[in-house]
Amino acid sequence: MREPFASLLTLAIGAVGAVVAWALHFPVYLLTGPALTVAAASLLGVPVRISQRVRDVAFLFIGLGIGTGVDATAREAFLRWPFAFLALGVMLVVMLVASQAMLRRGFGFAPATGVLAATPGHLSFVIGLGESLRADTVQITVTQAVRILALTLTVPFIAMLLGVDFDAGILPEGAIMSAPHVLILLIIAIPFGLLLKRLNVPAGLLIGAMIVSSAGHLSELTPGRLTPWIALPAFAVVGTLIGSRFAGITLAMLRRYALAGLATTALTVSIAVLFAIPLANFLEMPLAHVLVAFAPGGLETMIAMGAVLGANPGFVAACHVGRLLFLTVLVPAMLMRVR
Repeated sequence: MREPFASLLTLAIGAVGAVVAWALHFPVYLLTGPALTVAAASLLGVPVRISQRVRDVAFLFIGLGIGTGVDATAREAFLRWPFAFLALGVMLVVMLVASQAMLRRGFGFAPATGVLAATPGHLSFVIGLGESLRADTVQITVTQAVRILALTLTVPFIAMLLGVDFDAGILPEGAIMSAPHVLILLIIAIPFGLLLKRLNVPAGLLIGAMIVSSAGHLSELTPGRLTPWIALPAFAVVGTLIGSRFAGITLAMLRRYALAGLATTALTVSIAVLFAIPLANFLEMPLAHVLVAFAPGGLETMIAMGAVLGANPGFVAACHVGRLLFLTVLVPAMLMRVR
């Protein structure tokens, strides 16, 4: 199937999933619904994929929307962020050591494959290392795909248990940003995001648009929030992208390695909760917000989910970009150790 038709079909499946999840009162239904339906369709043999252009447009508008949540009060916690990054680095070491040991001893993964499958994020980097080391990329891919989907589904329910109210809706309240202001932000955000992308910044277009939008709102030059007619479909595209990670994975692969992915997710989320509890008290932030920032993977997903929870967008984005930078150093070091 040609890419435009495959993208349209995938988006349609994601839209159906969003409607069903909304009808069933799923939390963050625009992420969880499409992720589930598209993943299920892929496992049933439907050719799911999202074109690069559709993804980039969604990332741009997600970034602009998240930036509208930045205000003067968001600057109060900046001085305490270095402690969060220190805790993040220690947490990632604990996650990697514990997860790869579990995969090796409990599921029979080879040493290098165990490290790469246990890595909480940075999928393209991990797959590249796996191919260069001739590791089992099927084990790595399935374990990582299950982890991302499980995170997308479990984090909202954990947030509900922590007292987060999703009845208020996905988007914040407030006046709608004018069309000229949106256009100005786009004119600045597109080249800036492309520059970040060229510099290999993870989710460069999303991060770039968020920075530009944040600057516009901190300076009060572009007040207001993004219209729901743009913001809601962008969230649904991100949810659809999560499900499309199962492209190429068969039911036989899933049956063989799904338990390893679920076990890794349970272990890493438990570790993230243990680190997030004291840090939330120190930063004077809600626990659910810190948990989303420390979630083991899914940069675009967790940044979008943080926006839904009303978390400090700069903090969430900085933690997830920092996580990938830490992993760029930690993963090769762990591979050298196990080899």
